Amino acid sequence: MKRREFIAVLGGAAAWPFAARTQQAAMPLIGFLSSRSRDDSSRMLNGFHRGLADAGLGEGRNIAVDYRFAEGHYERLAPLAAELANRPIAVLVAAGGEPAARAAMAATTTTPVVVIFGSDPVANHLVDSLSHPGHNLTGVSVLSASIEPKRISLMHDLLPQAKVFGALLNPSTPTYAEQLRDIATAASAIGIEVKPFLVGNDAELETAFEAAARTEIHALLASADPFLVFRRSKIAELAVKAHMPVMYPYRDFPEAGGLMSYGIDLADAYRQLALYAGRIIRGDKPQDLPVVEPTKFEFVINLKAVKALGLSIPAGILAIADEVIE
Repeated sequence: MKRREFIAVLGGAAAWPFAARTQQAAMPLIGFLSSRSRDDSSRMLNGFHRGLADAGLGEGRNIAVDYRFAEGHYERLAPLAAELANRPIAVLVAAGGEPAARAAMAATTTTPVVVIFGSDPVANHLVDSLSHPGHNLTGVSVLSASIEPKRISLMHDLLPQAKVFGALLNPSTPTYAEQLRDIATAASAIGIEVKPFLVGNDAELETAFEAAARTEIHALLASADPFLVFRRSKIAELAVKAHMPVMYPYRDFPEAGGLMSYGIDLADAYRQLALYAGRIIRGDKPQDLPVVEPTKFEFVINLKAVKALGLSIPAGILAIADEVIE
């Protein structure tokens, strides 16, 4: 090979990584923030990737995603959100509960943001309205007026003589007072008293189960909080140890050994996040995309937990379950 040809080839080879980087940099970038961990979110991430596919997008093909996981530590969310907001992202997606949503909203007022709302976004002045959110924001609401009455009704059907339920709530979550109000209102409608147990760390969680077992509490209701989701296996163990039936908000809990859950299909909510991210990348403005309200709910029972707790599930409850884990 002649010297001039060799230099040309060498120069071309040196340019290949640069060309590849340029092509990769040209890919729209989604920033993804979560209160949970990556392993903890595998089912939901599958839903997110299904949503990307439905939007004609594929990670590594025509879209890039930069992930940040707080792994249950809320104090990490603000700096992680700031890291993503300082990158050249086309849209910031926040999942894993209200703390992640608020961290993303605080991180930027210009980059489009798509979040999961764990509270009423209108009442809390996060959006102008559900149909026209305004600002740089839209998302998916996991709030439904039917959820708490249904959860309490199912637990009451299981324990018809029960008069007092406890509620596991994380005081570090911005919506915990709202969660307690919704639970207490729904319980009061059928003559059930609710006693709150505030749990923000592992020690308080263990103390709550010990206290509930010593009192007139007949069952516990776990709130929809990433702190509790992250510790779902531990909670299932504590429930069996205390002989305490617990109703959970998501299927993650009975899959980890918990008794039963009723709530929205989280994987479908993550799919909707990706669909909205795709629409924004293609030119839609977040403020013009209505907040999506939940339409898919699921009731899951774990029969192994039923046996461990010494319970008997009425045939009528089993008949309406979307899934029974053997």
